Amino acid sequence: MDFGKAIQLLKEGKRVQRSGWNGKNQYIELATNISYKNANGEIINAEHEAIGNKAIAFVGTSGVQLGWLASQADMLAEDWKIVE
Repeated sequence: MDFGKAIQLLKEGKRVQRSGWNGKNQYIELATNISYKNANGEIINAEHEAIGNKAIAFVGTSGVQLGWLASQADMLAEDWKIVE
């Protein structure tokens, strides 16, 4: 599957990954209701005019990375698949 279809599936709540990724159990998913605690201890709900309160999360062996950015190779690849 191509990247466009993978993004559509993210929006539908699916987890997706590339067959070509080297690490086991790596995938991306859409994170929502994102918040953080600032230096003053205040809880801030991340809200953006264009994307709301969402970000793509990369889940891998080292943990979760919010705000994952696709590489050119990821965007042009056709080896995307749904994680079951």
